[in-house]
Parts: sequence; C-alpha cells; structure tokens
Amino acid sequence: MENSKIRVAITHGDTNGIGYEVIFKTFADPAMLELCTPIIYGSPKVAAYHRNALGIQANFTIINSAEDAHSGKLNLLTTFEEEVKVELGNPSKEAGVASLKALDRAMEDYKKGLFDVLVTAPINKNNIQGGDFHFPGHTEYLEEKAGDGNQSLMILLNDVMRVALVTTHLPIKDVAQAITKERIVEKAKIFNTSLKRDFRISNPRIAVLALNPHAGDGGLLGTEEQEIIAPAVKELSDSGVYVFGPYAADGFFARGIYESFDGVLAMYHDQGLAPFKALDRGDGVNFTAGLPIVRTSPDHGTAYEIAGKNVADENSFRQAVYLALDVFRHRAEYDEPLANPLPKLYHEKRDDSEKTRFNIPKAKNGNN
Repeated sequence: MENSKIRVAITHGDTNGIGYEVIFKTFADPAMLELCTPIIYGSPKVAAYHRNALGIQANFTIINSAEDAHSGKLNLLTTFEEEVKVELGNPSKEAGVASLKALDRAMEDYKKGLFDVLVTAPINKNNIQGGDFHFPGHTEYLEEKAGDGNQSLMILLNDVMRVALVTTHLPIKDVAQAITKERIVEKAKIFNTSLKRDFRISNPRIAVLALNPHAGDGGLLGTEEQEIIAPAVKELSDSGVYVFGPYAADGFFARGIYESFDGVLAMYHDQGLAPFKALDRGDGVNFTAGLPIVRTSPDHGTAYEIAGKNVADENSFRQAVYLALDVFRHRAEYDEPLANPLPKLYHEKRDDSEKTRFNIPKAKNGNN
C-alpha cells in the first residue's frame, strides 16, 4: 500500500441496480480522492458496462490485490473473472451471486488488515440467498463474519436524527415475542457506547419508544411497556445510561420530540425507519454499530426502477463514505487515551483515615 490515507473498501452490490452509478458519481469529484483511497470490490467488465450504459466519464484503475491500491485513483479490485449478464433494472440470481463474491472477498481482505473501513452498495436480499448466504441482510452477515462475538446494532442517521433498532428484519407477527428486557438493555448499551465512541457525544441522551399504540394505554392496548420496556429503562438508568421513555411513537415524531435526544431506540424496523425516511432529505446513512469493523451504506436499496437511467442521486452514498471516515477517526481519538491508562487508584483505610495510593506492586523484600 503506497499511501497513508484511510482505505475505503466498497462492495459493488447488486449488479443490476444503481450501485456502480452512485459509486462513480461520488468519486467523480476529485476532492473525494484527496480524502481517502477507494477500493471497489467488483468486476472491471461489469463496471465498464455500467459506465458505458450511463455515459459517465469514470476512470478506474484495475488491481488484483488491495495491497496494490493507488493513492489519488479510483481502484477497482477484480473479485471474479467470470462473465456476468447485466440486466439493468431486473433482479436475477446471477446478480446476487456477483454481489456475494464481492462481499466475501472484502471479508477475506478485512481479516488481513488490507483496508480500514467498509462501504456497501445495495444488495437484493432475496437473490443473494444461497448456501453461503442465509442472512436477512448485510448487518447479520457482517455480525457473523467480522463480529468477533459482538452483537451488532443497526443505526439509520442523518443531520436530523439517529434511529437504532431493537429488532431488525423480522415479520411483524414475530416482533412482540422478540422484545425482551434483556434485548432492550443490550441494544441500548451498544447504542450508548457507539454514540460516545463513534460520534464523540460525551453524555448521550437516548429516547426509547413504546411497542404498542399510545404506549399501551396503561395496559389496555398491551402490557409490554409496563412489564418489559419500562423495567429495561429503569435498569439502564440505574447503570448510568441516560435513557428516557417509553414514548408513544406517533406523538414522539409528530411533535418533534426527537430533536431533544442524541438517539432514538425503536422497537422494530418500520417503527423507526418509516418516520426517519419520511423526514430524510436524501442524506441518510445506514451504520452498523457494535462491531470491530466500521461499515456504512446508503439508506436506499437497489432502485431497479431507475437503474441505467443516470438519474440516481449519489448523496446518500457520499454521506456513507464521509461517515465511515469520521467514525474511523473518532474511534482512534477515543481509544488513544485508553491504550495506556494510569495505574489504578485505591483507598486504604488505616487508623480511621483514608489514604489514596497508587496500586504499585510490592518489592520482593516486602517494602513498599
């Protein structure tokens, strides 16, 4: 690797969607190449097809290893040599296989330390399924491949709010059973740590949403608030996490209460993401918190309906790159003073007076 810029791995996503379009448009700005060294995990042939179909002036340098990435260039790492039939706007199993090959190669390189952060272009969650991919999305895949046993947390964010989810890709009929006090506490703690470490918020305030309409109306519309969510909020508060709620979701968003918090913890996917996307201005980013790897993605899907028409807005993808760079730097700043902590202090009681002493091992002769 010939430079010290942050190395951004980019998986090309579904080859029939708008992945290559938003990637090319993002890095058409020369300033982006001053900020980082991008490495697209994909196919030169597929990339050239998209470039020609869109009429975009996008130059990329073909490499066979992330170690060969060039500073100031848009690097395209060949993840497979096979021909792939591109059918812009149409989902296909072939496109799903191509997206998985890019992901798997990126994970191999991550374990080798060949890049710093990961930005994923959208996949089709259905056509990527197979023997080697049995996950409902990127988040769960990365948790298994790069989590080191840590639990992940999906956070959608923009300049307006940060929304995290207790449950992610679950059918509505399974949500209530999946909501437990332990799960809420776990996800809230991950959220709290991420707000401190990844976003450098010293004392984050987190709002917890209710599950039922009107926060259960005192048990009339459900008891999860009384029996599960409120006890979880109390346990978190007692442990020093600044959490508040549960709040009825409709009034919480309608009255703009979210503006008073650093983060919002929603109980299920659409409860958090429907209002988030309704208030989104095209700059939303999906961030996977809780894992050693820094991973972001745009908050939109493959957008088959506009694929190949050169009308896709790249702003969400650009913001995903910006966020990945910010989080990488924030983690380094947060972790640096923790690398060499001062010796632990303790209080020793002698003659009814407390003396603070450094915890220094005793010499072999028994003297302090």
